[in-house]
Amino acid sequence: MTTTLWMLALVGCCALVTLVPRVLPFILVRSITLPMIVLRWLSFIPICILTALIVQGLLIEPEDGGATRVNWPYVGVLVPTLLVALKTKSLSASVIVGVVLLALVRWMM
Repeated sequence: MTTTLWMLALVGCCALVTLVPRVLPFILVRSITLPMIVLRWLSFIPICILTALIVQGLLIEPEDGGATRVNWPYVGVLVPTLLVALKTKSLSASVIVGVVLLALVRWMM
């Protein structure tokens, strides 16, 4: 497959569409002072996003429209990873333990 000018323009536009919503809020908020209630609300966003990602990974939605089930192997990875995170308070240690345990679970399945 050859790379054409159209493809490069498309990749550039995709990068721009991805970059603008991520950078523009920081540029706009940099020059104003936000009320304390807004800052408090914003402090909850990272934990909400992390929770949504974790719960999404722990649930299995069947293709046939049946009931949603719990992905028990992932729960088995989550528990020790969560314990390491609480014990060490280290993001690196938590990520390493989680990735290694998930790799082992997938290898064994």
